[in-house]
Amino acid sequence: MSSATEVHGLNGASSTNGTNGAHDGLPPKGKRVVVVGLGMVGIAFIEKLMKLDAKRREYDIVVIGEEPHLAYNRVGLSAFFQHRRPEDLYLNPKQWYSDTPDGALNYHLNTLVSEIRPNDKVVITSEGSIVSYDYLVLATGSEALLPRHTPGYDAKGVFVYRTIDDLVKLIEFSATVKGTTGAVVGGGLLGLEAAKAMMDLEEFKKVKLIERNRWVLSRQLDADAGGLVVDQVRDLGLDVLLSKRVGRINVNEENHVKGVTFEDGEEMDCSCICFAIGIRARDELARAAGIKCAGRGGGIVINPDLSTSVPNIFAIGECASWESQTFGLIAPGIEMADILAFNLTQAKFHAPRKFKRPDLSTKLKLLGVEVASFGDFFADRDGPKDLPVRRGAVKEEIPKADGIRTMTEGPPPPPVKALSYKDPFQNVYKKYLFTLDGKYLLGGMMIGDTKDYVKLVPMVKNRKPLEVTPSQFILGAKGGDDEGGDDLDDDTQICSCHNVTKGDVVKNVKSGTCKSIGDVKSCTKAGTGCGGCMPLVQSIFNKEMAAAGAEVLNHLCPHFAYSRADLFNIISVKKLKVFEDVMKEAGKNAESLGCEVCKPTIGSILASLFNQHIIDKPLHGLQDTNDKYLANIQRNGTFSVIPRVSGGEITADKLIAIGTVAKKYGLYCKITGGQRIDMFGAKKQDLIPIWTALVEAGMESGHAYAKSLRTVKSCVGTTWCRFGIGDSVGMAVRLEERYKSIRSPHKMKGGVSGCVRECAEAQNKDFGLIATDKGFNIYVGGNGGTKPRHSEILAKDVPPDDVVPILDRYLMFYMRTADKLQRTARWIENLPGGIKYLREVVLEDKLGICGELEKQMEELIGTFFCEWTETIKSPERRAQFEQFGNTDETIDSVEIITERTQQRPANWPKESAHDDFRGTKWSSLTWQPLVSASKFVDTATGSSQNVKRGDTQLAVFKVKGKYYCTQQMCPHKRAFALSDGLIGDDLQTGKLWVSCPYHKRNYELSGDSAGKCTNDDTVNIATFPVEEREDGLVYAKLPPVEELDGVLGTQKWKVKKGDSGEDPFKKLDQKLKGLKGRKPIDHSHLTEGPAKTVKVGGDGGGLDW
Repeated sequence: MSSATEVHGLNGASSTNGTNGAHDGLPPKGKRVVVVGLGMVGIAFIEKLMKLDAKRREYDIVVIGEEPHLAYNRVGLSAFFQHRRPEDLYLNPKQWYSDTPDGALNYHLNTLVSEIRPNDKVVITSEGSIVSYDYLVLATGSEALLPRHTPGYDAKGVFVYRTIDDLVKLIEFSATVKGTTGAVVGGGLLGLEAAKAMMDLEEFKKVKLIERNRWVLSRQLDADAGGLVVDQVRDLGLDVLLSKRVGRINVNEENHVKGVTFEDGEEMDCSCICFAIGIRARDELARAAGIKCAGRGGGIVINPDLSTSVPNIFAIGECASWESQTFGLIAPGIEMADILAFNLTQAKFHAPRKFKRPDLSTKLKLLGVEVASFGDFFADRDGPKDLPVRRGAVKEEIPKADGIRTMTEGPPPPPVKALSYKDPFQNVYKKYLFTLDGKYLLGGMMIGDTKDYVKLVPMVKNRKPLEVTPSQFILGAKGGDDEGGDDLDDDTQICSCHNVTKGDVVKNVKSGTCKSIGDVKSCTKAGTGCGGCMPLVQSIFNKEMAAAGAEVLNHLCPHFAYSRADLFNIISVKKLKVFEDVMKEAGKNAESLGCEVCKPTIGSILASLFNQHIIDKPLHGLQDTNDKYLANIQRNGTFSVIPRVSGGEITADKLIAIGTVAKKYGLYCKITGGQRIDMFGAKKQDLIPIWTALVEAGMESGHAYAKSLRTVKSCVGTTWCRFGIGDSVGMAVRLEERYKSIRSPHKMKGGVSGCVRECAEAQNKDFGLIATDKGFNIYVGGNGGTKPRHSEILAKDVPPDDVVPILDRYLMFYMRTADKLQRTARWIENLPGGIKYLREVVLEDKLGICGELEKQMEELIGTFFCEWTETIKSPERRAQFEQFGNTDETIDSVEIITERTQQRPANWPKESAHDDFRGTKWSSLTWQPLVSASKFVDTATGSSQNVKRGDTQLAVFKVKGKYYCTQQMCPHKRAFALSDGLIGDDLQTGKLWVSCPYHKRNYELSGDSAGKCTNDDTVNIATFPVEEREDGLVYAKLPPVEELDGVLGTQKWKVKKGDSGEDPFKKLDQKLKGLKGRKPIDHSHLTEGPAKTVKVGGDGGGLDW
């Protein structure tokens, strides 16, 4: 080609339109390695080679890419449907290419290599440019198969799923056929990914998956496992057609797809078809150059050192054929890239590495379904590829079939044994393959429960004899998804509310008394208090049930056959924004009200995804009392208020404003462990004016009431400290401002320390940073609680501008996948591979979702609003903050005592109210108007009001158009709070109940058992007939006021100082004889006499110092 020009190097700064970069005309400094193909394997080789060659600088690299994009994450291609930005998929930012050492890397985009001339050691591009090489690496990958033998394959509306450009075309076309049916042909990994992507587009009314086999994922799974996946993806809305082969693509006059005709003659309408039926190695360039390629299946034939039949030419990735096999997974390609880079740089000093049989184990989540296969997972079907050998033993040859006997008796069974487990109720399937003696694990597959994957893969690779019997692989796997408890003695207290020990739970499970977690709560009362012990209780229960060989469910509650993580995916994929839609799509009964477990969980998920105001009508009934009133409910029915103090940094003016509010409303003040100020004792009806004063002073909600970010604690760092290395306050403020308000499975706390002295205690936080001279070390997964845990390091020496992307990924991955009320500590412990796996996902983008995680977090924080401020502005929201629905009067239900000059409520009573309120014999009952029906809203989650009649407080509920009336007081702790409880139901038994917001005592509202407590038979409540009338009022059938007050009056049951028993500090105070060295609190420490009062506000409205 005389017109070709010699190209010595290519400028790394290609133009933005993807055309060729400028030629720098300089000869290479070292040996030139030309890489054809800038895909995932190509860039992995380049990175590894540059790293190993960094000191010697023997090589200059020129990479030529056919696509107009830099190397991107093809595994995470589906994320492109969400963000539509190619750069979000890039494996390295554009700057990375230009930041490499001068001459070390030149890249060329949008350029096709059309010819290789091995004798001249050059490659020629389609534009006629010549690039010389010393070593040529072919990483040309593969292309998606299109059935060109099928009539209509070239119609408008036919696509493949392989590149960014493929997706762009599919997106553009889908917008033109909105509301029609889309089809995906191929039920493999790529087909399921394509189907999910087309569903996420929300352009198609329906998406159908066409698979020629009897089940999906036939290359990874057997019939049982594949069938289970089919059932699950169908439940998620994907229509799956099995045993179907496309015979013809039907088109209209304009050659647009209008449907398909299957080989069996059946027809199906559709407007768009995406083929995901496999790939073919891109070996045409090598074939034309005379490089040896495989026949059937294609691919460039490689030797163990990755060399081809032509000297100085290598092939890696999907284009390479090793022992007549090509590999469509990324892992073998990365391994090839590592081996070749090592051999080019280190073989002079070390023995060269050889490519061996790759590990084809895979673990992924498709349409919310966890799937894994590992080792020789088809050894029972195809026979084992290789059998392990005990040390010192002679390798046993796999017996070959006798030809005559095979014809008469069939082939002999493979020398393996399979152990299978199938649970159609939990959608779990496991099959593990062992040698005939059960001493070695060969491989297996898992559906639904894949948490043992990380432990089993090394067992196969290491080929060591097993130390346990095969049966324990199934039974033992059941106890992995828990918090712990193995290291606790039986006399360890696990529930402080009810003084329940681990032994109490173990004994009841072993005896058969408790067969469900509900039984444990009923028998032992564990978890019926604050609920904080439930993860540990669940863990102990799970382990004991597994030891007994019994089934353990991880369902959210009786209303949903899904875990929290499953529901998060379902709600996200289907864009469900109200509880009613969630119940219809994913609940066991579409008409159910849910319960006190699933409602807050779903409310949290909806907030994590869509961040609408949680006290608006559709969401209000999902919230526990704290979220319902945007403040923490306290013992006496009042609330605590905590404004945001980001990073613990606050001005004097804001401190004065807080003091002014606290003094005006008589609030008890305390500094929290998270460096902010908590004001206790705010009455519900005072919350609005309290928030108004704080907001006007420049403050906002601190979200102390929510399962969300609480605080990011900081030391003063370089702001003041002479030892500070980094600006810990500045970083803490930035992080708290970024992540404030986002709802998560559990509360989150952060910390930033300015040096290793660790004054901010960052290493016991959900995320923590410690400054180094190069940036920050990032720690994750620490917390206090019932089982304290020190955090683990996620990344070292991270520059400040890289901290946020890493934390975005970490937090969003946690929010997506954690179980209900699971702290980050337990979540990381339960990840397959723990912190190592988390690093792979967050730092190395193992799952190809980092761009999507960052985008989702960016969108979520972009929806921020102060919940206090928006409530203040809305008359409808403000109306919810009143003690009674029928009067402006107020009542205190707990005696206030003074302690250390501040006021607080009396302690909980020592005894519950054990009166038989339910069985009270009233002298007479008459209909009395209570409250306007307009106070109630018709929602799928129910509505309620607290009403006052005489000195008695009553709770009135409206559920699905029907009213219920009970006493307001929960007898357990004599707390007047039932109207704020969550409503639950069981449609099978007809039970309807309200759950007390304090300690989750559940009281039935309807039927013959109305008033009965279902989880504590020592207490019950009174109920009354109630109805709405034409005058717009709600009436209840009640006894005379005096009689009602005599049984249920607030003053009768008001908690008083002496009800809690003897002062616990009485004996200690006698020993201490007062607080030594401290003068009476109301006196100055500088002069005798009373302390000088500082008036805030003054008589004239200013500050009077």
